[in-house]
Amino acid sequence: MTTTSSHYVTVLWEARARSGKEAAMKAFMTAAVTASRHDAGNIDYDAHQVEGEPGTFVVFERWESREALDGHLQAPRMQDLVPQLLELMDGGIEDGIRILEPFRPAR
Repeated sequence: MTTTSSHYVTVLWEARARSGKEAAMKAFMTAAVTASRHDAGNIDYDAHQVEGEPGTFVVFERWESREALDGHLQAPRMQDLVPQLLELMDGGIEDGIRILEPFRPAR
């Protein structure tokens, strides 16, 4: 992941559940989102299921800084959750991560 040019960091993460694990992954993500919203430096943390694609999920996150995001990723809670998540999803976690760089038109 790279640092954005602005002071905050936006992450868009898409993941797909393994066949037969759709409901379990949705329940897992629902529980994980609430705790992540309380991590230091979190601005937004919202999970979505893609309409018409059961088992495909998108998480939108904004963090005050790269340091805040790194703190979230290194939290002991996250280290415990990652192996559980990998059992529920297709592919790896890094496969669906995109860092968004905000831009605004000149005023």
